[in-house]
Amino acid sequence: MPSQNTTNKTFLLLLAAVSAGFAMILWPFIGAVFWALVLAILFHPLNKKLLHRFPNKPNLTALVTLVLCLLVVILPLVLIGTSVVNETVLIYNRMSSGQLDFGNYFQQINAAMPGWLLQFLERIDLASAREIQEKLSGVAAEAGKLIAGKAMEVGQNTLGFVVSFGVMLYLLFFLLRDGTRLATRIRDAIPMEKEHKQSLIEKFATVIRATIKGNLAVATAQGALGGLIFWILDIQGPVLWGVLMAFLSLLPAVGASLIWGPVSIYFLATGNPTQGLVLAAYGVLVIGLVDNVLRPILVGKDTKMPDYIVLISTLGGMSIFGLTGFVIGPAIAALFIACWDIFSPQQLPEKG
Repeated sequence: MPSQNTTNKTFLLLLAAVSAGFAMILWPFIGAVFWALVLAILFHPLNKKLLHRFPNKPNLTALVTLVLCLLVVILPLVLIGTSVVNETVLIYNRMSSGQLDFGNYFQQINAAMPGWLLQFLERIDLASAREIQEKLSGVAAEAGKLIAGKAMEVGQNTLGFVVSFGVMLYLLFFLLRDGTRLATRIRDAIPMEKEHKQSLIEKFATVIRATIKGNLAVATAQGALGGLIFWILDIQGPVLWGVLMAFLSLLPAVGASLIWGPVSIYFLATGNPTQGLVLAAYGVLVIGLVDNVLRPILVGKDTKMPDYIVLISTLGGMSIFGLTGFVIGPAIAALFIACWDIFSPQQLPEKG
């Protein structure tokens, strides 16, 4: 008859094997599962309030929360994505037809550049409008090939996207309805002390909310403000540039300034000092400071990570998981810190 130790080891091996197999089954839809979990955590407080008001109708409250999620989050993203695609096509067509001539723009900037900067540009073969035009034409050609390839890839994967989107909504409904019971079962199954389990689960939920609110909300605010000033200054494609600023705002330190900074320099160098100064002042005082104002409010000082960890985890997450990685990366990093925060006090010697 096998010993208790052998039985335990066998069960642990079986548990690891079936868990790995289940993970392999879920892997094709890992993005859908992840976003369903994220949205369920974000909208859980709302669903809880609705359930408190209608305690005997969990299906109805979950459905109402799901519809609100579609209206508040998913529908705006679809509309913004459509606008970005349309503006990208318009700008690309203007570049192809010659209406948008970046070489001419750089020629105007060159005329206003100091001599030492022109000497530097000569060393890297960018001292004339013709050379700049050739460089930009090569970049545009490569960008066109990349865009065409991505468009074909999106077209080929349309069915997969629709299926994943349906899986996400389907799973989100049940996570909203049964999420509390599932969390309780997971908490009870974790072989840790009760207070540690509760602390870790709370920190995990806090980390997800902090990552979404702290990164996405701040990025959305900066992108919206950047798109607004571009629209006021009548710059081509304000929605496209606003989305790019929102995306770059996920990276600390430089962020949205990679977009509005060069445009401001162009205005200053081409005889439009008023527009250049307005854009520069707006970028520094409004877009640049919104992170310092909103992030402490939305995230809280206790869960805020250092900028260098946010930067590395964002880039690392995107390199591994693609676009979804800008959430997964910081979430894993923050959860890593949270786990060590739980573990490290236990290692400290008691005071005498």
